[in-house]
Amino acid sequence: MVALTSIDRALAVDLASLDRAALPVAGGKAANLGELLAAGLPVPGGFCVTTAAYRLATADTATAAAGIDPAAARAQVLTAPVPAAVAAAVRGAYAALGDDVPVAVRSSATAEDLPESSFAGQQDTYLNVVGADAVVDSVRRCWASLFTDRAVAYRATAGVDPAGVAIAVVVQRMVDAAAAGVMFTADPLTGSRSRTVLDAAPGLGESVVSGAVDPDHVVADPRGRVLDYHVGRAGTAVRAVAGGGTVRVPHGAERGRCLTDAQVKELVALGERAQAHFGAPQDLEWAIDAAGGAWLTQSRPITTLFPLPEPVEAGHVYFCISLAQGLVRPMTPMGIAAARRIATAAVAGMTGRPPADPDVGPRGLVVAGGRPFADVTTPLRTAPGRVLLPRILDVMEARSAVVLRELIAGDGDPAHLLGAPAGRRSWLPFLRGVARIAVRFRVPPRMLVALVRPRSALAHVQRVRARVAPLCVVDPALAPGDHLRRAERLLDSVFPILPTVAPVAGAGFVGLGLARLLARGDLPAADVHEVLRSLPHNVTTEMDLRLWALAATLRDDPASVAALRDREPAALAAAFGRGELPGRLQGGLGAFLAEHGHRAAAEIDVGAPRWSDDPAPVLAVLAGYLRLPVEERPGTAPDVQFARGARAAEAALARVVTRLRRRSRVRAALVGFGLRRARALAGLREEHKDLLVRLLAAVRAHLGHVGADLAGRGLLAVADDVHLLDLAETAAALGGVDQRDLVARRRADHDRELRRRHVPRVLLADGTEPEAVRAPGRGTEPGTLVGSAASAGTVTAPVRVVFDPAEAAVQPGEVLVVPSTDPGWTPLFLTAGALVMEMGGSNSHGAVVAREYGIPAVVGVPGATTRLRTGQMVRVDGAAGTVTPQP
Repeated sequence: MVALTSIDRALAVDLASLDRAALPVAGGKAANLGELLAAGLPVPGGFCVTTAAYRLATADTATAAAGIDPAAARAQVLTAPVPAAVAAAVRGAYAALGDDVPVAVRSSATAEDLPESSFAGQQDTYLNVVGADAVVDSVRRCWASLFTDRAVAYRATAGVDPAGVAIAVVVQRMVDAAAAGVMFTADPLTGSRSRTVLDAAPGLGESVVSGAVDPDHVVADPRGRVLDYHVGRAGTAVRAVAGGGTVRVPHGAERGRCLTDAQVKELVALGERAQAHFGAPQDLEWAIDAAGGAWLTQSRPITTLFPLPEPVEAGHVYFCISLAQGLVRPMTPMGIAAARRIATAAVAGMTGRPPADPDVGPRGLVVAGGRPFADVTTPLRTAPGRVLLPRILDVMEARSAVVLRELIAGDGDPAHLLGAPAGRRSWLPFLRGVARIAVRFRVPPRMLVALVRPRSALAHVQRVRARVAPLCVVDPALAPGDHLRRAERLLDSVFPILPTVAPVAGAGFVGLGLARLLARGDLPAADVHEVLRSLPHNVTTEMDLRLWALAATLRDDPASVAALRDREPAALAAAFGRGELPGRLQGGLGAFLAEHGHRAAAEIDVGAPRWSDDPAPVLAVLAGYLRLPVEERPGTAPDVQFARGARAAEAALARVVTRLRRRSRVRAALVGFGLRRARALAGLREEHKDLLVRLLAAVRAHLGHVGADLAGRGLLAVADDVHLLDLAETAAALGGVDQRDLVARRRADHDRELRRRHVPRVLLADGTEPEAVRAPGRGTEPGTLVGSAASAGTVTAPVRVVFDPAEAAVQPGEVLVVPSTDPGWTPLFLTAGALVMEMGGSNSHGAVVAREYGIPAVVGVPGATTRLRTGQMVRVDGAAGTVTPQP
């Protein structure tokens, strides 16, 4: 075998000569084993057949060709002769281990066992291989396993370029294992970094990783103290056979523990050392030999863990802000920088004590996985916080409210600092602070005026809109530095503006609360939902209906209909940019974007493209609207449904008042007043969000000019890369710093997080996701998904699971199943038959718009996008909050 200095030319090298730098020639598994050996951890000796050997062996095949069939690629590798030089290197390295030593032969692909993708089990392993000929043959079979269907699919999902992947092979001495298994130095289910989880079974570890056995399941703390030990039951043990090969041996339903407490402690200690060496939680394979010695046979990062908040404080509790706003995807670095700047202005405006650095933001704002989290530990340790925060989340993000209540009650893992509340006296300073803020922003008089004279309140909102409009005008002639300063000033101005309009909508909810308080049992939830249908003055529903009106005008224009029917949205968007769409479509879309082009999916992220940047999502929705059979069924037209909903709401209000009048005329009058104010004002709940997004769109436009300047100077690759920087880094770039390498790293991180489908609502400082600790299925019936009732009604229809509204193809009447929504999603609601959301509460954007359109909605349904599939028939009961799969 050869030294590391010549590894790039070698065909076989000693594992002890490898480290992380050897990844391109040794693959992830071999490189990590070399690291473990260098750290002094017990690893069976062996060698690595390098990627140079693989490339030499496949040089005359078409395995690297784009689009090659996996089965054909495997066949080519298996039938091609192993080059003599490769065979000689393998035989020589094997002979150096001893005479006919039993070995394990395992794949080590260059995209395997990496921090961002484990590729666990995607390539093949051969155990207890004896003899040089058998080892050479097993190496060839490992090469071929690079093209198994599962490996090819995994690479595609992980975004790995197949042309850049090669495979090395690890050959290690076999451990004649009395017991073996896997160990995670963090709990892969709950995310807890303060737990080590082991699965163990008799014999070789293959039975555990293949699922052939019900293993012992062990949970220990970082010191190795056993917290829980569940003994496995029936299954199959894999045993080595003399002379080579393995045999599967069934074992009975009853057996003793595979591991003693001392062995658990030893394994946990090895895991802690491996974790410390690699600097991240590890997924390890281990074995206990017949003499009781512990060995590590593999180590790779646990790729599924959600990152810890930065900065993190031990024992603290964090709430995901962006998820509560309907944003599952990560925010861009510039989006987070903007959020920090806005939060700084908010804290300064409310407390008079601004954070030291506006680009860092308040202390309680942290980032994890590209998503902003709020540290809610301090409020949840006070009596007001424990009462109010869950109640606010009841209507905003109901599942988070459930999780926080369980933390407060002490359910689940107590790895947090929520001790006893401060007591009733903590209400007094809280109320004083609220009063100061309310007075500072004139909240009481604004709410009172709105309740007494709604028209005056609406006029006030119009004046605020007029004040914001000139702020959103972007002068392209400004110097790049001035564009950046204007962007920062706009971010600083957001908070002073928003509190001037929020009290008007708040007055509507005060009216609703008054009505519910006075009506008591005479105002059931179903009536509340009905009264809140088709609310006026909602900018989001007005936007959707305007888009529907545009579709209606296009129906009798054959050229526009043909374009929307026959061409892809992206092609139509490009044609719009060139002014080449049919005249009616070109003009109508331009007018719509002039008023609503600041909107988009993920619109709270400055880095997210607006509809004015890319109108493809709007064009896709228009095409969907034209598929609605309104000629055959005029009553299905969204504007007709909206008007019908408004009439139904007024009728419901009248019924409630009539019912109450039989008991008390005074109470009936007050309840009627409250409900009428709710209808008149609650629709304005979207107004402050619309103003925010208008300002963010202007910030984005300013930054676009900055990015264009930096790209022109060669400091960024393209203008949009500016959104992968923060404000300080952008200023440095304007000063001449080349940020292209930083942007490349940020893009890789961002793209990886874009593939993440699950984001914790609430996160503890040690990585624990409290919701994952809850007993599975609690409060649900078998087969039925349960969430929060958001909009009454029942629909039985096929499911359409959608993760990105820009790529949606929702057919009329389908049940739209989504992770979450923001106003950029709502045009899809006009064609949907019902809405199911993983996030949200009864007053979230999606719930409000669903009620206004009269479609059933259930929100806060855990795992809806994974438990339901497109085309599956379900029954959605929006009043009961249930989604039931149908036969």
